Amino acid sequence: MADRISAFETRIGRSFRDRSLLERALTHASHGDGRNRSESNERLEFLGDRVLGLLAAAWLHGAFESIDEGGLAHRLNVIVNKSACARAARRCRLGDALRLSPAEERMGGREKESILADACEAVIGALYLDGGLDAARAFFDTAWAEELEGLTQRPKDGKSRLQEWAAAKGFGAPVYQVEGRQGPDHRPIFTVTVRVDGAGEATGEGGSKQAAQQAAAQALFEKEAADG
Repeated sequence: MADRISAFETRIGRSFRDRSLLERALTHASHGDGRNRSESNERLEFLGDRVLGLLAAAWLHGAFESIDEGGLAHRLNVIVNKSACARAARRCRLGDALRLSPAEERMGGREKESILADACEAVIGALYLDGGLDAARAFFDTAWAEELEGLTQRPKDGKSRLQEWAAAKGFGAPVYQVEGRQGPDHRPIFTVTVRVDGAGEATGEGGSKQAAQQAAAQALFEKEAADG
């Protein structure tokens, strides 16, 4: 077991000054057949959950300067929910180092989302106690890198998605045609149709030609991509 814990330290790039903290963080309540829950990672999980929340909130505050509190709160949940914690745990193969009861191991405990997520939070708590916020942040920045990148990447617009889909299918390039314009000069509504040879067509409306093209492209992409 010591070898597994040492290997985990290598994977996360941290040699603990107090190895007992890491051992506790990796100890599930089932270990020892649950006879001594006080030696499990539950208390460290409690601490790590709060530290993770602070790290995630600080990162969001710096990464999204124009987003209001509601938008930040939504993104915070994306980062700190159990599924995200379990994915972070899998990236550093935390499951390999878990201390479980034989029964829990037979039931696939090393891959259970809830166990991995709780242990990941416990590891953050242990890192915080062993090396302060900087140690916890170093783990967060690495283990959550994919989650954070996913939040900062700008989603592709409808025209880009349709063009990539058409090219991948071997169809012709999308062709846009303005079908009409309505409304007063200060508030026009354009209607645009997009066609893809080999696929189909769709129509969209918008306050500008570009917006109408985007709406038409998104409509056609959703219709055709849904059909395969």
